[in-house]
Amino acid sequence: MSTESKLAVVLLSGGLDSATVLALAKRAGFVCHALSFDYGQRQRVELASATHVAAAMGVAAHRVVRIDLSADGGFGRNALTDALAVPKDRPVDGEIPVTYVPARNTIFLSLALGYAEGVGAFDLFIGVNAVDYSGYPDCRPAFIEAFERVANVATAAATAGLGRFTVHAPLLAMSKAEIIRQGLALNVPYGLTHSCYDPDAAGLSCGHCDACQLRLAGFAAAGATDPVAYR
Repeated sequence: MSTESKLAVVLLSGGLDSATVLALAKRAGFVCHALSFDYGQRQRVELASATHVAAAMGVAAHRVVRIDLSADGGFGRNALTDALAVPKDRPVDGEIPVTYVPARNTIFLSLALGYAEGVGAFDLFIGVNAVDYSGYPDCRPAFIEAFERVANVATAAATAGLGRFTVHAPLLAMSKAEIIRQGLALNVPYGLTHSCYDPDAAGLSCGHCDACQLRLAGFAAAGATDPVAYR
């Protein structure tokens, strides 16, 4: 397969993990179509981060898909899309927190699958992690394996034998420190990324939510300095 025909769809949130996954996909020789979601999230600064990361890393295309995963949209209340307090300084112990958005990764991957079939790509990349994460059920290996099986029975391209869909989750078994070291080796522009669940009006990270705690601990363990600003 030539490099020109190695197309991939990469879910790009604007965060540290998805930026690292994009770099890994590019290193593997894929021509990357980045897909981001405006799903009603309160931390909308991440969409600007996704745009900046996509431009800096030279993707073939970057699409932002608008959907409503808020309680008003019928998806249940959660702290990322609704007026609920974002937990701060809690032990990240694997329990599912109020920042869980119902079926978010399933929805995102389903849309990415449809987009991939449309552009002729059979490779999907997602930055889920089952080691240093907030306890979301759709970040586990069983979920990735199950979705890949669905992709290969639910699409015309796969059932017609044109190709087999693969869901790549290269960060799945890595610690946050390992992810950061990998990204630094690949020159990922971490200063353009955003992870915080509760940034202020200026976009500064809080330093105390789950995402900030995991990010800061990861940089510390990697022996590196986080380049983003905290309030």
